[in-house]
Amino acid sequence: QVQLQESGPGLVSPSQTLSLTCTVSGGSITTNDYYWSWIRQPPGKGLEWMGAIAYSGSTYYYPSLKSRTSISRDTTKNQFTLQLNSVTPEDTAVYYCARLSNWGTIGYWGQGTQVTVSS
Repeated sequence: QVQLQESGPGLVSPSQTLSLTCTVSGGSITTNDYYWSWIRQPPGKGLEWMGAIAYSGSTYYYPSLKSRTSISRDTTKNQFTLQLNSVTPEDTAVYYCARLSNWGTIGYWGQGTQVTVSS
């Protein structure tokens, strides 16, 4: 059973960098055919896929966020990390990490973590 757990600060100041880590257990982030994703849900809005890091280490980003987003991984710790730069209150959301398969399904989600951008 694959499990994902987000961790990071719940409050970030405007213009700063939001940094979250997802720790994966029960499966390796280098296993073929999986893309380790970050997804967020702002209050009152739908889910927004932000980007992913593939089993190969390749990264993919949602176009409108690409200039502010970086996803990296530490294979020794089986973790992957989201960095979102220059945050504004519009980046306030519940942030989820998830495992996306090569055939387009999300099989596993983290429980989500609330991040609020406020001074």
